[in-house]
Parts: sequence; structure tokens; C-alpha cells
Amino acid sequence: MRGSRYLARMTRIALLDAHLAFGLLPLLDDANLTVSAGERIGLIGRNGTGKSSLLAVLAGRQALDEGEVQRRDGLAIAFVEQEPALPPAADLRASLALRDASADPHAEARHAFDVRLAAMLDRFGLAPDRSPAGLSGGERKRAALALAFALEPDLLLLDEPTNHLDFAGIERLEELAARAAALVVVTHDRRFLDRVATRIIELDRGILRSYPGNFAAYERAKAQELAAEALANRRFDKFWKQEEAWIRQGVEARRTRNEGRVRRLEQLRADRAARRERIGDLRISLDAGERSGRLVAELQDVGKQFGAKTIVRNLSMRIMRGDRLGLIGPNGVGKTTLLRLMLGEIAPDSGTVRTGTNLRVAYFDQLRSQLDPDRTVAETISPGSDWVEVNGERKHVTTYLADFLFPSRRARSPVRMLSGGERHRLLLARLFAQPANLLVLDEPTNDLDMESLELLEATLLGYSGTLLLVSHDRAFLDNVVTQTLVAEGEGRWREYVGGYSDWLAQRAGRSAPSPAVTRPAEAPARERNRQRLSYREQRELDGLPSAIETLEQEKAALTAAMCAPDYHRTAPEQMRGDGERLNSIDLEIEAAIGRWEELEARRG
Repeated sequence: MRGSRYLARMTRIALLDAHLAFGLLPLLDDANLTVSAGERIGLIGRNGTGKSSLLAVLAGRQALDEGEVQRRDGLAIAFVEQEPALPPAADLRASLALRDASADPHAEARHAFDVRLAAMLDRFGLAPDRSPAGLSGGERKRAALALAFALEPDLLLLDEPTNHLDFAGIERLEELAARAAALVVVTHDRRFLDRVATRIIELDRGILRSYPGNFAAYERAKAQELAAEALANRRFDKFWKQEEAWIRQGVEARRTRNEGRVRRLEQLRADRAARRERIGDLRISLDAGERSGRLVAELQDVGKQFGAKTIVRNLSMRIMRGDRLGLIGPNGVGKTTLLRLMLGEIAPDSGTVRTGTNLRVAYFDQLRSQLDPDRTVAETISPGSDWVEVNGERKHVTTYLADFLFPSRRARSPVRMLSGGERHRLLLARLFAQPANLLVLDEPTNDLDMESLELLEATLLGYSGTLLLVSHDRAFLDNVVTQTLVAEGEGRWREYVGGYSDWLAQRAGRSAPSPAVTRPAEAPARERNRQRLSYREQRELDGLPSAIETLEQEKAALTAAMCAPDYHRTAPEQMRGDGERLNSIDLEIEAAIGRWEELEARRG
């Protein structure tokens, strides 16, 4: 290898002492990374930390402020962006040829590539003679992926490749990605990373940290690391406070102080100022408001067609209060149309739809069409007012937006200035600002980082209303829904118990000779559920016994105080407050015990 530094024989690309900043925010801070042949790296991190920028640096589309990128001589790189653009052309094949600037001019090589491209387009369900102008966002992504794999590059860079793909497309992508010569992928799809990744790289506060193995291995290692970091920070802060107290002693102490100790304190102050705290978590809460009627929706022999295409054929089902229903099917099958039928927004061609009483609906639109690009962020949440009421608590709109990671200066920005991830969080903030006993989420996981995704899962698990969910995130479906409605072709839909994995088990069971289909599949599904605890859930489970004990101690102390001989002299307001708190403690203990039993059952 020729160059300013030697690259190991197996190394495809190396990032050395890299610095990159946007404004005052460092995206890369003296970062180092090597990608070797055969490695499949999952690049993860919070929204806005610079993952897409890092991919652009590796691809040669973004320059570093400082540092160096070394590539092997002749390294062929293919990069698929989040929203790939296709050049105008007569058909898709010609458009992709224009996008491919590295095309081999030799006729024999070009013919072989054309054969591979046609095969890849077919695998991703696209015809080469389609007009690129009429393709949807998901179809453009599939076309760019087909081109990238047809090129057979030495290094493949993928930015959120599973967005807009259905289950079949994601599974095809997993098969192809697992055979890549070298891969760096940004994705929030945890199951994809579990099946494909050989190493996880986390971008956190400008630093790249490496974790061998897949995403499940990363979660275990990260939980231990976060606990150690918190302990070290507590010890550091305790020592720093002791030294600050010493330096502020009286005149006599200052006369005799150790100058070496003073210099050490100055260094402590500098270290503490330089310590960048972890980026805040989303703080999501859902208010189910007033309960709906027991029946949410009833469909009787419902049918719906658009032209010659049948979306729904003779569907009969009931959705009851508290149900968590996931809709599963390939792109274009009509999942969004079926949601609108269930809500009574469109009329069926045949059959009847009856909606329940007292429904308050919050609808998350995957196209984010409910957002007015000319309104400010604050106006989107609370038009005409600076205040919003959530779960009975009155908050200033900037305080509420801070819960969704919007700094105060961003509140006055127009929506059109927001990134895709920011618009996603804004729509969630808008939905959750009002009570709703029926929550409809159409692809809510796109553009969310994994920590926010897990927090959304936990929030939905605590939601007491009814949930209708469309998602291609298989882990999200497994963790959130209790039943699925699956498209089985030609407008037929079938209901299954459980999430995505449960559907797969029951679908496999239907081809077995045993007549009992549903119940034999449920037991293995429950066994899988017992192992499905994220590191956040494990930490929650570990803390619940002490939390229950603390509540019980508070209850005992409050009961003893209320039974004291002189308690009758207590002010009436205090007595009412004590009684209300005693009742609320009982509810909190009951909820904590229920949550503990739920997590223990899932862990097994």
C-alpha cells in the first residue's frame, strides 16, 4: 500500500485523528476507525450526532476539518444515502447508468454488470423499463440498493437502508448485506444488526467506540459501561466538591494551602468543564384521557377496491378497547387504506364499518403531511398559545419541546428547516400533546434513534388506550403489539395472536398436519418473549424491588404519622394531602409490582 501511512493488508479504509464540527458542535473529535475486509459494521448513535456525515466522509463526499482518511489504492465504494436521487432518464436502467460514475467502459465488463443490475432490480421488485420520474421514495431507495449491490464494491456504505422496505425487502437486503466484501451501515433496525453486523461502532459526543459482535452483544456491554461511567462521574464530582470546599476555607487556611493542590483543583475544573454529558433522552408521556366505549370498531364483510385492485375482501373483525393491533403486509397492499376504513374516514364498497363511542383519535402519518412547513415548531404544538397541558400538567411550549430534544432557539424555527428526524419528533410531540384513547401509528419508527425507539416502546407499553400500528420494524412489533392482522394476498386479511415472531410461528404451523394451529405456536412465542429484555428494561427490573421497598417504607411512615395521638391537630389541608398520598402510594405499589411481574415473566 502506498501513502503517507501504511495500511494493513486487510484494511479497506482508515479514519485517523478525525475532527469535524458543525458550528460549536463537534461531530468527530479526534476519532479513529478502520474497516477491514469481511467486516460488517453497524454505525449507531443518537439523531444529530453525525452518523450520515461520517458515511459521507468515508465516501469522499465530505471533507474533514482535521485528520486523514486513507483508502486502499483502487478502492471501489458504493454509497446509498437516506434519500437517494435518480438522474432524469428515459427509463430506470438508463438513470442508474448515469448515477454510476464508475462504470467500466469495456464492453464485456459492462455486459456482465448489466446482467447483474437486471437481476438485482428483479430481486428488489423493480422493472428496468420503469420511468424514474414516477418512482416513490421507497422505490428510489430500492433502485439505489440494487445498483450498489450490482456494482460489487470493495466497501458498501448504507444510510438507513431498511426505511421504506417491507419485510420481504428487508430479508432480501439482509441476505445480500451478509455477503458484502465490507460494509458500514447506519440503521435503527435492531434485528437487521443482530443478523448482519459483526461489530457495532457507536458515535457518541464526537467519539467512536467499538463493540465486537452484533447489537445484542452491544446492549449487554453498553449496560455495564454506562453503570461504570455513572459511578466514575459520581466519584469525580464528589472529589471536585471536596476540593472546592477546601479552597473556599478561611484566610488562615488559604495562607497555608498547598500550591500543588491548587494546581490540581484547576485541572479538575478544566476536566469537569470539558466533560460532555450524554445527550438527553426523549421524555415521552401519553395521556389516554377519557376511556372510549368497549367497542372501538367492528367490520362486517367489508370489501374495498381501487380499480381492478382489491384492497380488502370480506373482512369481519372487532377491535376492542385496549387492543394493540399491528398491520403486516408488503408495500402497496393497502395497510393505510385499511386503517382509514377502520376509523370510518372512507366508506367500504361492501359490508359495514361501525365505530365505537367517545373515541379521541391521534394519528401519526408516515408522510408527515399533518405538518405545515410554514408554521414554527412552537405554533405546530400549541397554535395561538405559549402553553400546553399534558397529563393534567400545564407546561410552557418550549419546556414541552425540550422533552422531545428541541432547544429553545429551535422553537421559533419554521418546520421546513427541520431534518427528517426532527420532523418525526415534532409530529410525535404534536400527537402526544392532546389526550387520545385511540392511537394510530403509521410507520412511527423511521428516523428514530435506538434509545428513542426503546423509550417509545416503553411508553406504548404503559398506554392504557387502543393502539393500531403499521410498522416494518420487526422487533418493535414483537415488543408492542398483542395481535397482528396480516395481508395474505388478493385482499384477504387474517388475524394472528402476538407479534411478528408469533405470526411467523403460526404461519409455519398452518402448514403442519396438526389441526391445532394457534395454541401450539403460542408456547414457543412466550418462551421467546421471556428472553426479550432490552438493557433499559433489565435496569428497570433490577431497580424495581428497591423502589417497591421505598414506597412501602413511605407508606408505613405516613400511616404511623396519621395514627399519632396528636394528629388531630394537623391542618385540614395537610390531612387531605396525606390521605391522597396514601391512596396514590397504594396505586404506585400495585403498578410497580405488576411491572415487576411482567418483566420477570418475559425474562423467565
